[in-house]
Amino acid sequence: MLTPTAEIVSAAYAAGRGVGAFNVIQVEHAQGIVAGAEEAGLPVILQVSENTVDYHGGLAAIGAACLAVAREASVPVAVHLDHATRGDLVDRAVELGFGSVMFDASALPYEENVAATAEVVRRTGVFVEAELGEVGGKDGVHAPGVRTDPAEAAAYVATTGVHALAVAVGTSHAMLTRDAALDFGLIAELRAAVPVPLVLHGSSGVADDGLTEAVAAGMCKINIATHLNKAFTAEVRRVLTTSATVDPRAYLRPARTAVGAQVAHLLRVLHQGVLS
Repeated sequence: MLTPTAEIVSAAYAAGRGVGAFNVIQVEHAQGIVAGAEEAGLPVILQVSENTVDYHGGLAAIGAACLAVAREASVPVAVHLDHATRGDLVDRAVELGFGSVMFDASALPYEENVAATAEVVRRTGVFVEAELGEVGGKDGVHAPGVRTDPAEAAAYVATTGVHALAVAVGTSHAMLTRDAALDFGLIAELRAAVPVPLVLHGSSGVADDGLTEAVAAGMCKINIATHLNKAFTAEVRRVLTTSATVDPRAYLRPARTAVGAQVAHLLRVLHQGVLS
């Protein structure tokens, strides 16, 4: 069932549990993610990034597919725009019926980040996630070695009015190995200082026990993309190296199933973590 992001995240936040947010590249991803959520019996968030929108040449088709898959689900499913830097794309997502947007102004100097993000919050009226950028750092909050300051994060949330905040605690995007070293003490400090749900980007680089501990320390929304892409691609490669098929369904079906299995597992891992 299509459910507002605010409802899913607020419930997880109140319960001190984590909620999985998984990136969609094509419709098979959306179907696999929802199948995994149904297997686990847990809510999930489908995310469409700006990069994926550009890959498809626009948001309409992939956005409509995600919304349709969400409506047919037997568990609560939210649809979220991820890492949007363009205001027109944010507006299009809201127009289509997305329940939330992540507006990424992290590449801007602090004052410009605050102003641009506050305007998105004011204009859209939906659940808005943001991240506190590193001034001058092209990788923003996820540049190597960057950590979020709790006091600055609290001030940023108060000034912008955002509903969730991505913070830097030791992860980075597109990690192919699951050996990121999280700063659990900092997560707890941020949870105490920031009055909105915390978001962990780059979670593909975190092992299962690290994800559980991150939730227990105070993380709420857990973003995962690369880990699913690895599972998806491995299945496509396996089929194509053992078969002469030219039918895309022959390799996309098992790839979709592999995504579902990973999502079911990861949602259970996140649900095990309870804020201590």
